[in-house]
Amino acid sequence: MKFKYLIILSLNLLVACQQAIDIDKKLNLLPTINPDYINVTIPRNIAPLNFMIKDDINGVQVILQGEQNQLIANGKNDIRFNLNKWKKLIDKEKTLKVTVSVKKNNEWIQYRSFHWKIVEDEIDPYLSYRLIEPGYEVWNKIQLAERCIENFEENIFADNNLTEGSCMNCHIYNQQNPSQSMFHIRGKHGGTILNNKGKLRKLKTKTDKMISKAVYGGFHPGGRYAVFSTNYIIPEFHAEGSKKLEVYDTASDLAILDFETNQSITTPLLTDSTNFDTFPVFSADGKHIYYCAAKSVSVPDSIQKLKYSICSISFNDVNGEVGSVADTIWNARLTEHSACHLKTSPDGKYLLFTEADYGTFPIWHREADLRLIDLKTGKVDSLKNVNADYSDSYHSWSSNSRWFVFASKRDNGIYGKPYFCYIDKNGKAHKPFVLPQKNPAFYDFSFKSFNIPELSIGPLPFDAMDIEKVYWKQEAESFSDKGI
Repeated sequence: MKFKYLIILSLNLLVACQQAIDIDKKLNLLPTINPDYINVTIPRNIAPLNFMIKDDINGVQVILQGEQNQLIANGKNDIRFNLNKWKKLIDKEKTLKVTVSVKKNNEWIQYRSFHWKIVEDEIDPYLSYRLIEPGYEVWNKIQLAERCIENFEENIFADNNLTEGSCMNCHIYNQQNPSQSMFHIRGKHGGTILNNKGKLRKLKTKTDKMISKAVYGGFHPGGRYAVFSTNYIIPEFHAEGSKKLEVYDTASDLAILDFETNQSITTPLLTDSTNFDTFPVFSADGKHIYYCAAKSVSVPDSIQKLKYSICSISFNDVNGEVGSVADTIWNARLTEHSACHLKTSPDGKYLLFTEADYGTFPIWHREADLRLIDLKTGKVDSLKNVNADYSDSYHSWSSNSRWFVFASKRDNGIYGKPYFCYIDKNGKAHKPFVLPQKNPAFYDFSFKSFNIPELSIGPLPFDAMDIEKVYWKQEAESFSDKGI
């Protein structure tokens, strides 16, 4: 036993006393690392940014140099920082100088250093997402997962293997708070699963005046209401190689659900059959509803003419009344593009959305990019520093409005991955970075897309077994109409 303890002690001393190696050659080039974490802005509470070198090398060393402290890490072709040492380092530093050296052909070659800027504005520590094969039409397994982004712990909180293989989608929070959230389970025993402080309710949201069950939507900040679109959705294969699948509405309306009375509130303005209305969200103060609207066209024949504007209508949360006049805040006719996936920042300053050439399903549209509207000035930021060549779409804000997460296919055009972007106090968007993984090669071997990423301030108060019980045993609560 003493021999065993001596080995462990020797290994610990070896790790603790790592030294910088002697450099044979210095290059005035940045290293090619995967994932791309070069010159990014990160929150103080993020997990280690592990990465790898995709090259024929025999060793790699990385030195993280701050003003007060230093961390040295070694590997064969990848770098995995010790979590505790990483936390101690970034807790005390504002900027880290990152120097990468590799051993190639018995020479140690050092690349030009880059930097990681560490900001005090922390990101919400939990991220939920749907894990699904990217070819949606052929999926057979869907899981809803929750990841702590301060470390590498992941929890599956809904698994369709426990619910007859049913489809699950659109898990959202109220104000990034896990005490109130919801998502849909389709199928024979399905419904909208509403979580209220861990108490789960299964809701049958379809009423006589609604064309379908609740689909896309969001909570009122007060928690009593939620606004949803109701859609007739048609998926079709696309003839264009870069657009594998097109999904479009043949009809879509809006409805507000009252969770206290189990009533659906509708209004003729938002149920006009000559219009398509979808992707509604409440403003940060709950006094307005933002949504996407377009004149109905013949689909799929005229799908490329289907372009959605962004509209706003007032809402009174005292009596549940919707306004009688809608305002257009982003006009599709002027931009000749289409908007979808609206999300208001919690501080009420911004509206983040996805812009594409047409339609409301941009995840296979290579041109799909994020846009940011300043709700006070109406100015639209094109977020050139954020967008990439492939689709950038589904997104969610952090509770402090300083970060947002979005799904991007930028790495290979097929698999969506969650990227984080910092918005500073001046409204400037910084270079985004992908969710760190313990194994930096994780994304190379994962066959799942991270769909609809949503940030939250804490862990959910239920798990997959709770969802299984609700699905099989609990009867769905019905909603009735309250027309106004």
